[in-house]
Amino acid sequence: MAARQTYDAIVVGTGPGGATTARELTNRNKKVLLLEWGSNAPIKGSTSGFMSGLGVPGRSLLLTNNLVSVVRGVTTGGSSIFYYATAFDPPLDMLAKHGVDLAAEVNEVKKELPIAPLADHLIGPMAKRIMSTAQDMGYEWRKLNKYIYQNKCRPRCWKCEYGCPYGAKWNARMYVEEAVAKGAVLISGANVKKVLFEGRSAAGVEYTRRGATHRVRAPLVIISAGGIGSPIILRASGLKSCGQDFFYDPLITVMGEVEGIKGGAEIPMATGIHLKGEGFMMTDMTVPKELYWLLTAEVFRFSRLRAHPRTLTIMIKAQDALGGRITDGGGVRKPLSEGDRKKLLRGFNRAKRILGKAGAKDVYKSWYLASHPGGTVKIGEAVDSDLKTEYDRLYVCDCSVIPEAWGLPPTLTLISLGKRLAKHLTGS
Repeated sequence: MAARQTYDAIVVGTGPGGATTARELTNRNKKVLLLEWGSNAPIKGSTSGFMSGLGVPGRSLLLTNNLVSVVRGVTTGGSSIFYYATAFDPPLDMLAKHGVDLAAEVNEVKKELPIAPLADHLIGPMAKRIMSTAQDMGYEWRKLNKYIYQNKCRPRCWKCEYGCPYGAKWNARMYVEEAVAKGAVLISGANVKKVLFEGRSAAGVEYTRRGATHRVRAPLVIISAGGIGSPIILRASGLKSCGQDFFYDPLITVMGEVEGIKGGAEIPMATGIHLKGEGFMMTDMTVPKELYWLLTAEVFRFSRLRAHPRTLTIMIKAQDALGGRITDGGGVRKPLSEGDRKKLLRGFNRAKRILGKAGAKDVYKSWYLASHPGGTVKIGEAVDSDLKTEYDRLYVCDCSVIPEAWGLPPTLTLISLGKRLAKHLTGS
């Protein structure tokens, strides 16, 4: 019944870009319909919730042609439900080259959200040991900004990655809930297939839900289905050039067992360093034991499975070269280039020395993972500087529009883009 109502705008996807756009439009008295492919089940910080939203093969867990695992959150709030809530400033200079000025919106977001480094009592013993060791070795390793309401946060809590059940970690679902409270309509389980047109203007979308096909119309359509989902929808809608030459931020974890520590339950990515000139970043990354078991077993370190509470972990995330394509069926075809492998290897060698200095033994690295796929609907190619496609009234707002590889978490950039887009669409 909800889809038969009259709407001013349809937003497809509820990650940071889509949720922000919907919230801002609703705040400007627009009637908004949000369509989300994933579930709107409550966030409980459970293994089952994590697996259903981030670990379903072919849906939220994709394997490239050279066996890199690419993850994306498919649930209300998108990947922000499972992210580590680390806030990096947008690449303002890079975006400015493409006609996008986000300075005002970034300042707005920083005033609205709890962006700050963690208080000392919320930083776990593993992150502290890694940071102090790295600083002793001359690294400018520091606390990182987090999107966390610290008065709600609990020391020795390990549930960041599984979805914070305490409301301490900001996520895009919070913006969705604000929009719904002010009159927006959310339909979950809605798999949008294509955009509907009247001439050269968007007029609605077609989606499937529970085996049935639905069509809903509105004079404005914003596609925010992510770096993989958006190009699939747009290509099915006639924008055939989408989904080419993208980035996916490959990463590895480097692990080593130490004596005299009992951890394994702390906020990950609390501290770190961005080595921009070398094309990668390093952070602490203590993960829940189930994920540790997976990362350890996949490289056959079965003797280390019981060492989780004593294992220091450093993540290496690289700025990868653009390349590859998204298939019509949602497959990810992108080789890990030799240059990208070398960046990760350099990061591994640095992390290995830090962990060794911290007392770790038998240091090893995980297999390759990737997150933050983007650049598949680039500003300057598939959309203009206002995020408009070649069709009137059809816009895109998610990681897919970022025009160049960047190598850092994009959340602050996407929230700022959502704010800027809403201003453009409403002339405010």
